[in-house]
Amino acid sequence: MRTGGTGTEVGKKRAVSFLLGLLSWGVALVFFFPIFWMVLNGFKEEIDANTDPKLVFDPTFDRFDEVTSQTQGLLGFREAFMNSVWAVSISTILVLVLAVPAAYALAIRPVAKWRDVLFFFISTKFLPVVAAILPLWIIARELDLLNTRLVLIILYTAMNLPLAVWMLRSFFSEVPKELIEAAQIDGAKLRGQITSVILPIVAPGLAATALLCVIFAWNEFFLAVQLNPVDGSTIPIWVTSNVSTRGNFLAKLSAASTLATLPVVLAGWLAQKRMIRGLSMGAIK
Repeated sequence: MRTGGTGTEVGKKRAVSFLLGLLSWGVALVFFFPIFWMVLNGFKEEIDANTDPKLVFDPTFDRFDEVTSQTQGLLGFREAFMNSVWAVSISTILVLVLAVPAAYALAIRPVAKWRDVLFFFISTKFLPVVAAILPLWIIARELDLLNTRLVLIILYTAMNLPLAVWMLRSFFSEVPKELIEAAQIDGAKLRGQITSVILPIVAPGLAATALLCVIFAWNEFFLAVQLNPVDGSTIPIWVTSNVSTRGNFLAKLSAASTLATLPVVLAGWLAQKRMIRGLSMGAIK
């Protein structure tokens, strides 16, 4: 009787696991389908993209050639791409350089009232960016930073720094204190403790934090369109330039959106192992 009961319970667990897995695949496909359809439309002619949905068609790269070669109005694809690459990469490096010592101080060598300091960092994200755009625009104009990459680098650093400090603090808090004490006994200075003991352990967390900063900065539109509408335009602004009031533009816009999302997708794919490990640090005791 016990064997039969155990077999029934195992069968129920397998059935529940199968149904949960099936549900997860269904939800994933629902979320993935718009992206799939966007990529598919990028290889279509405008007439095919704007008529009844078709899965069978003659693919073409004309829309991709069109969006990468045009230079009317705003900057072209190459200029906007390089603007985004410079702003995102430099701001992410600055965020990590500034966030690592701050997170170290809050996690391993807590300062007085460290909880208040941590709350102050995250509270800076509460203010709607639209409420701060006017003073930011005036400051950028007075410092002659409008339509430059530098103003985006500064703002993207300030935008992502609170999130990076908050995340890295949780990763640093998982470092065994015994390892740090052993390094101190061996005579390692503060710099040696961070570079040889702490950073190798929290490397997955650093990768996860850096990737999130890249995603947020790459997709940022409001600050870029307000402060860099011409010379410093980024990829999100370039994508919107493919929207037209004359004729159909769905296939053209889909091709531009596919090119805009490709770098972030590749970055996520390359860093997925470290990112998953980093985001799961501390989840299991």
